[in-house]
Amino acid sequence: MIDGSARKVRGLREKIADEVRFFRSWAENPLTTGAVSPSSADLAKRMASFVEADGNGKVLELGPGTGVVTKEILRHGVPARDIVALEYNGEFCRLLKRRHPDMAVVEGDAYTLRKTLGEMKPGSLSSIVSSLPLFTRPRQVRRALIDDALTLLKPGAPFIQFSYALFPPVTPEAGWCTLQRTGWIVMNLPPARVWIYRRPEIRH
Repeated sequence: MIDGSARKVRGLREKIADEVRFFRSWAENPLTTGAVSPSSADLAKRMASFVEADGNGKVLELGPGTGVVTKEILRHGVPARDIVALEYNGEFCRLLKRRHPDMAVVEGDAYTLRKTLGEMKPGSLSSIVSSLPLFTRPRQVRRALIDDALTLLKPGAPFIQFSYALFPPVTPEAGWCTLQRTGWIVMNLPPARVWIYRRPEIRH
């Protein structure tokens, strides 16, 4: 049985190793990784807090990286079997599979979401959590991604995205979606905020 001190040491080593992996990925392809280090625990917890953990549909995580936000989604009450992680980086995919063997890990491009997840039915997801660096892509690409994501979500379910910017990745349009935002999470470097897009439920 591992005592508390040994567990802390192992956790610290794992955290440092993840920081190194993340920095190396960023250095090799900054437009794909988009940050020099994983999200902070505070930001990850805030993102996970908006996930609908009612078991009524799977949760899709886009760009999970080393799994910082994944860990908080699990703590939020979503079982690993109900999470689908879509990651572009092969090394991160192997790491996620090793750490979460019950979770579905898909290696592929989130910016071709409908094609990459071709078997996923529209309206089947309860939440989507995204750590993608959307501002590295043109506005029309960002909008197309969010539109595809909203199509896969149940009406009213959240698409959860963080960014470091003062303004949203895509401005909502009347009749297309609504947008909620949090305040700044200052315990992240750099400070970030969370944006929550939803497609309005159709009421008869």
